Amino acid sequence: MTKQNLLEALSSMFERAGYRNILTADNGKSALEVWKKEQPDIIILDVMMPGMDGFHVLKEIRRTSKVPALMLTARGEADDKFAGFENGADDYLIKPFLPKELLFRIQAILKRSYPKQEKRVYLDASTVDLEKAEVQRDSGIYPLTAKELTLFEKLYQNAGRIVTTGALCQAVCGEFWQGYEKTLSTHLRHLREKIEADPSRPVSLITVKGVGYRLNLKEHSHEVHRAFFPSLIFSQRSDS
Repeated sequence: MTKQNLLEALSSMFERAGYRNILTADNGKSALEVWKKEQPDIIILDVMMPGMDGFHVLKEIRRTSKVPALMLTARGEADDKFAGFENGADDYLIKPFLPKELLFRIQAILKRSYPKQEKRVYLDASTVDLEKAEVQRDSGIYPLTAKELTLFEKLYQNAGRIVTTGALCQAVCGEFWQGYEKTLSTHLRHLREKIEADPSRPVSLITVKGVGYRLNLKEHSHEVHRAFFPSLIFSQRSDS
């Protein structure tokens, strides 16, 4: 698999897992520039890169930041691992690796690094607990179905922006979503009944006629986009 194909496959995997703003760089210098500009929540660095290796990139980042970082290497020598940890790496993964192993390790690092981040979304008339998959309102607690939770997470990732009907259908059904529009409408109606004080006059889940839907968060709410949907730099050597 070429470098570009690998980056695209891993980026797609992280996107499906709910990550946002996935950034990539093909050498150490570019990775450092992206880091300074974007300030992501977690970094994946290949040790062997042209110009500036992953150890030096991480050493530079550690001058000003404790952002969690995972190192990738094709070499399994103990000295490399020690060097990575000495430079501030949070974990170390030897290539070749299974993509899901990388995903699980990143998730574990994030849980350790951001333990105080709540997975709650504050709306005008309710609070949605993403971890418990339930809606909390003055009138009680309402559990979300798996599809309702998937739809809500998709809307939350794009809070304040329109999400097309097709994109929502695809989030639930995958690639072959045509013909699912009526069922989608039913799921969203049930979701609206749980999160809105008056579903007939919604203020949080808005229909944009002929286009899709938009989720409005409560004004001045404590958003947790960066912890729950982290941005990420994936920097890898050119010939991997």
